Amino acid sequence: QVLLVESGGGLVQPGGSLRLSCAASNLIISFATMGWYRQAPGKQRELVATIDISGTTIYEDSVKGRFTISRDKAKNTVYLQMNSLKPEDTAVYYCNAQTPSQLYWGQGTQVTVSS
Repeated sequence: QVLLVESGGGLVQPGGSLRLSCAASNLIISFATMGWYRQAPGKQRELVATIDISGTTIYEDSVKGRFTISRDKAKNTVYLQMNSLKPEDTAVYYCNAQTPSQLYWGQGTQVTVSS
């Protein structure tokens, strides 16, 4: 069984920064891909960024150059450094981890960008 625990969300002013963390409870499983998704009120959940076991990354176009995803394989932890935040980044951010056979989701952490 895998439990994903997110942290680092909160309220920040436009132009500010936040760093999200997601730690998996199972240190034996090697996840093929870990990443972050987000869902704003009234909108569908969308991909923000992913990173695979080799370190290859994928970013949603609107966050390129502002967000950076990274992972610590030994700790089974994925991070999302969020810089130059905009009000449109406001959403619940969900951690995701994937094996060849299963998909796991965190509970979500709220990110609010507002003056």
